[in-house]
Amino acid sequence: PMLIYPSAKHEAKKQDKLFNVESYTNVKTKANLSEKSRQYLNQLGINNLEENIENASLIWLHALAIGYSPLYLRENADGIRQDFPRIPLPNSQELLIKSAELGQAIASLLDTENPVIGVTKKPTPALQKIALISCTDGGNLNPDKGDLIINVGWGHGGKNGVTMPGKGKAIARQYTTAEMSVISPEMRKLLGTKTYDIYLNDRAYWQNIPARVWEYTIGGYQVIKKWLSYREEKLLGRGLTIPEVQEVSEMTRRITAIILLESDLDDN
Repeated sequence: PMLIYPSAKHEAKKQDKLFNVESYTNVKTKANLSEKSRQYLNQLGINNLEENIENASLIWLHALAIGYSPLYLRENADGIRQDFPRIPLPNSQELLIKSAELGQAIASLLDTENPVIGVTKKPTPALQKIALISCTDGGNLNPDKGDLIINVGWGHGGKNGVTMPGKGKAIARQYTTAEMSVISPEMRKLLGTKTYDIYLNDRAYWQNIPARVWEYTIGGYQVIKKWLSYREEKLLGRGLTIPEVQEVSEMTRRITAIILLESDLDDN
């Protein structure tokens, strides 16, 4: 939402010109900020909002950081329920920039089209142990034998072609010694004291998806479970591909990283 792309027709009318390809290509973006937002940023000494996308983004990224703080969500539940929450604004440039940096971290984790160092690319030892694709017999996955088919009831077709989520197969358990060795007590406190193995079928499963990660919702939907519901073989018409299996591991690690930021978000 950081930038506005004015329509070429609007620009042509403003310049009293006929709309044409040239007028479209000459359209310039501008910062998507209200006059009050601009005044607030100017008061903090933040200018060049049209020329500097980073300056124009600060207030948006700050809002994202605030919106992902569990403390803020609890304290402002009524306003959020009415879809009219209020975002507190820092009284210094330093605090705004610090908050925006947290917001940028959240934005990067939500941007599934690009890798995140330490999370989806070269993950930390703790994240390497999360959502490992595994087999019940300890062997290797064989797509030709149906190991990547989802058929344990994560989703089914409803009325008018709507996909309905199902129970699936999620096995709750305690962390293993190997998993405990790379997850600190502070991490376990944030991620939950138990973990889940999430099954594609009776043989293949994603090993070690912490409880709070598995239960994590965005927009009211349990993220990983929602993803799985659309990929039941009866609905998808095929098994998963290797990149799709890896996508679940990466999705899980992104959510884990968001949860691990919660203390910093609350402090902010």
